[in-house]
Amino acid sequence: MTTTDPVHEPNGSSSASPTAAAEHQRPTDPKTLRRTVSASVIGTIAEYYDFFIYGTAAALVLNDVFFPESDRLVGMLAAFSTYAVGFFARPLGGVVWGHVGDRIGRKRALVFTLLLTGLGTFAVGLMPTYDQIGVWAPIILVLVRLIQGFGVGGEQGGAVLLTAEAAPANRRGFYASFVQLGSPVAYLIPTALFAWLMGTMPNEDFLAWGWRVPFLLSIFVVVIGLYIRLRVPESKTFRAVKEQEAEHRAPLKTLARDHRKEVIGGLLTKFVEAAVFPFYTLFLVAYAEANQLNSQIILDAVIIAIICEIVAIPLLGRLTDRVGRRPVYLVAAVLNLLLIVPALEAVETQNTAIITVALIAGLALGHAGTYAPQASYFPELFPSQARYSGVSVVWQFGAMIASGPFTVASTALMMAGGGSYVWPALYVAVLVVISIVALRFVPETAPARRDGREYADWPVRSLPAAGGDGERGGARP
Repeated sequence: MTTTDPVHEPNGSSSASPTAAAEHQRPTDPKTLRRTVSASVIGTIAEYYDFFIYGTAAALVLNDVFFPESDRLVGMLAAFSTYAVGFFARPLGGVVWGHVGDRIGRKRALVFTLLLTGLGTFAVGLMPTYDQIGVWAPIILVLVRLIQGFGVGGEQGGAVLLTAEAAPANRRGFYASFVQLGSPVAYLIPTALFAWLMGTMPNEDFLAWGWRVPFLLSIFVVVIGLYIRLRVPESKTFRAVKEQEAEHRAPLKTLARDHRKEVIGGLLTKFVEAAVFPFYTLFLVAYAEANQLNSQIILDAVIIAIICEIVAIPLLGRLTDRVGRRPVYLVAAVLNLLLIVPALEAVETQNTAIITVALIAGLALGHAGTYAPQASYFPELFPSQARYSGVSVVWQFGAMIASGPFTVASTALMMAGGGSYVWPALYVAVLVVISIVALRFVPETAPARRDGREYADWPVRSLPAAGGDGERGGARP
C-alpha cells in the first residue's frame, strides 16, 4: 500500500486526498517538534495557572475575603460554588473554540483562549473585597470565573492537538503527554506561592493583600506563554484538511452523525481523572480545614506529589505507546478507586510521611495514569476535520460533569454527614466506577497496538501495517 492510499473513517468513508496525504506524510523536523511541544506546555501552564489558582485560594482564603458573614463551612461552600462556575462555562468555550480550531486553525484559537483566561486572573488580583463593595464583590467574581472558564474550554483540546498532530505516530503518546505537564505545573506554582506566603506573612497581612500576589503575577505567565505560542507553526494536519472538501462540513454535525459512540465513551472515561484531581488537591485540604486539622501538611504533601507526577506523566505517556492507551488508563482508574478511603484516613493521621505517600500514590500513579493517556487517546478517537471539536467536547463536558460540581457537592455531603468523609468518598467512587465501565466500550487507538493503523483519519497512517486488526476506522491494506 502506498502512502497516498485513502484512510477510511469509522463511518467507512474515505477522506484523505493525495495532496493532503503528501503534506501530512512529511515528518515534522525535530526543531519544530520541540518548539511545538514547548509552546503547548507553556501555554497550558499559563492557562491552567490562571484556572487553578482560584481553586487553591477558594480552599484557603476567599471565603474570608468575599464571604465573611458566613460561618466557615458555608463560606467555603460559597467560595467553591464560584470555583464551580468556571467549569460550567468550559463546555460552551469548548464548543466555540473547537469550531474555531477546526475551521480557522488550532493556533489562532489558542492565542485567544490564553488572553481571555490570563486577563481574567489578573483582574481577580485587583478586585475589591466584600468589605469594600459588599455583595458586588462575589457577583463580579462569578463573572470573571465565567470568562476564565470560557477561555479554558478551548485550551486543552488545541494544545494537545498541536503536539499530537506533529508527533510521529509510534511516539505520539510520549510527545503528547508533555502537554499534560501544564496542569500539574500550573497547580504547583500557585500552591507553592500560597504555602510560602502563608508561612512567611502574618495572617492579617495575608488576608489584607498577600492573597492577591499570585493572581497579579499571572500577567508574567501570560506574556511568556503568548510570546512562545505566537511563534509555533500551525498544525500540518489542519493545513492538510484545509485542502479537503471535508473542511466545509460542520464539525459538530460530523460528531453527532458519525462519532456518537466515541463522544459518549470518551466523555465518561474523563470522569475518573476529572474527579480525583480536585479530590486529592482541593477536597482533602477542605476536609482538613473543616475538621480543624493542619491543612498546611496537606499542602506540603500535595507539592511533593505534584513534583512526582510531573516526572511520571511522560513515562506513562511512553508506556501507552508500547502497551496501549486503554490498559494504562484502566489500571490507573482501578488504583484511584482503591485509594479513596486510604487517602482520607491518611489525612486524619496528621502524619506527614503517611499523607505524602498516599498523595504520591494518588497523584503520581492514579491521576497521572489517567491523565497522561488522554493527550493521545482522545485525539485518536476523532477524524482530523472534527478533531478539535471532538476533543473539546469530551474534555470540557466530562470536566463540567465530574469536576464542576465536585468541590461544592463533596463539601455539601461532608456538611450533611457532620464532617464525616463517608458520603464524599462514595461520591468519588461512583464517578470512578462510571469511567471504569466506560473504558470497556472505548476502543484501543494506539497505532502500535493496531498493526500500525490509525483508528480515525489523520489523514494518512504513519506506520506500516503488519496485518489485520479488524477494528473499524484504520487504513485498510
